Amino acid sequence: MEDLDFSKGHGAPRPLAPVAPLYVPEVARAFFESAGREERIAAGTVLFAENEKASRLLLRRDKMYFLVEGEISLVTRGKQLGSPKAGDIFGEMAAISDSPRSASAIAKTDCRVIALDDKGFSAALEKQPEFALMMLGTMILRLRAMIARLAGVPSAAVLKESRVFEKSLLASMVEGLGGQALVRYDRDKIIMVAGQAGALMYVVVEGRVAITIRGTVVERIGPGGVFGEMALIDQSPRAANALAETDCALLAMNRKVFLSLVKSEPAFGIALLSATAERLRNTAAALN
Repeated sequence: MEDLDFSKGHGAPRPLAPVAPLYVPEVARAFFESAGREERIAAGTVLFAENEKASRLLLRRDKMYFLVEGEISLVTRGKQLGSPKAGDIFGEMAAISDSPRSASAIAKTDCRVIALDDKGFSAALEKQPEFALMMLGTMILRLRAMIARLAGVPSAAVLKESRVFEKSLLASMVEGLGGQALVRYDRDKIIMVAGQAGALMYVVVEGRVAITIRGTVVERIGPGGVFGEMALIDQSPRAANALAETDCALLAMNRKVFLSLVKSEPAFGIALLSATAERLRNTAAALN
């Protein structure tokens, strides 16, 4: 584990391996095709509406879509927000975070799409866990840009204690990964430093960790919370510092372990994707 430990805080950052494109349409299409079927959508069809929320009581589920062919308009408050191209994914934020739709999706032309609901998404993750990394990477790029704008601007939306995994799933992870994945840090010890290469992500089992940028605390991570996943996903330098605010016990995992967990426990990948989507929403709210 020593060669994966970036807690020392001194020395030049290690050279980084070349980073492949984060989003690959062919990979996304294969993922959607593994658990969904292509369908045709007529021009003018509203695939989902702004502020719409799925209702299990009415047997309605939020879906995410892969656009095979055609043009889609994303509209919010009467203004066009974007226009996904063939090969793009849309509708994923609400589908994975169980939040209301932030925009309406309307077919500008006749379209072909592949849709996945939550059950289909979970089934596809078991077959192709690498997709979780790719999807996280695209969201993380947006999150990095927002965090950079937030530096030095504390906000209640960002400072609330972050939690990703509920107690039962956290306990299952601790048992499954074993003692070799558990690391401990005393209070006030540095866990990671901005600018250094990252190979591990961490899940807090006990204690609390403060995430800081330029000396300002932008997030606090409690039991069940995750940090360090940004550098693990896109292999770029750490974007922030992490400090143990209390004595801490952390689960440390590398890319290989991450993929194994997503494949064996799709709920792990879904929880992390959902938390990242929620962080995007909260961070965007803090900027407005």
